[in-house]
Amino acid sequence: MMNNEHNKTIGIITPMKTFLSIGSGPGIGLATAERFAREDYRVVLTSRNQDYLSERVKALEAAGHAAFGRHVDASDIASVVKLVHEVESEFGSIDVLHFNAAALHDGTITQQSIEGFVQDLSTNIGAAFAAVKEVSRGMLSRQDGTLLLTGGVFGTSPHADYVSLSVGKAGLRNLALGLFKPFKDQRVHIATVTVAAQVAADSQQAKEIADMFWALHAQPPDLWDAEAVYNGAMSRQPETGPGGG
Repeated sequence: MMNNEHNKTIGIITPMKTFLSIGSGPGIGLATAERFAREDYRVVLTSRNQDYLSERVKALEAAGHAAFGRHVDASDIASVVKLVHEVESEFGSIDVLHFNAAALHDGTITQQSIEGFVQDLSTNIGAAFAAVKEVSRGMLSRQDGTLLLTGGVFGTSPHADYVSLSVGKAGLRNLALGLFKPFKDQRVHIATVTVAAQVAADSQQAKEIADMFWALHAQPPDLWDAEAVYNGAMSRQPETGPGGG
């Protein structure tokens, strides 16, 4: 923020960076978008609910932020790919991706249908893979960018009553951990926050998790982490180094 003000003073125009949120729900998704908006990012919110989307965009605009809304269904992989291409075409590049979509269904292996399981995985890991694959193309070409994924405790401690969510969160975590080193070698940071707490809409917990995502993004390359863990307190807060966070 101070650097932007200094640049304005001496006549340097700093291009506004773009933050794309896939799964901009009223909890972690919106809180994280607001956190980056406060750092002068242009934020693109997404949702299947057009009325909710319009309301949230207007609220951010009223607070003085640059905000845009795009309709997307994360269970439709083609619509996720189309979204990425449209945002890149309109704004030039995506500097930060936050994947926060999830099919939050309970169900044991006897309760959940095969079709329902596959559909849940299309959202929980298929859409994440598609978003990371498409957004990372530009980032790797520029050798600059951050990919942030909302993980969950079921990814490390699976629950038999939440089979599809457990498998999805494990896949999401492994996507981040598996790509961390090769992406880091090309100056692209992929990271996940593993959330081990129930998070309500517009809550302090959501804001704390948003701060963790910002702290991961703000880390200098030599301190990059692949994962931070949130368990209801600001535990394992990422190191940002001097001037970070």
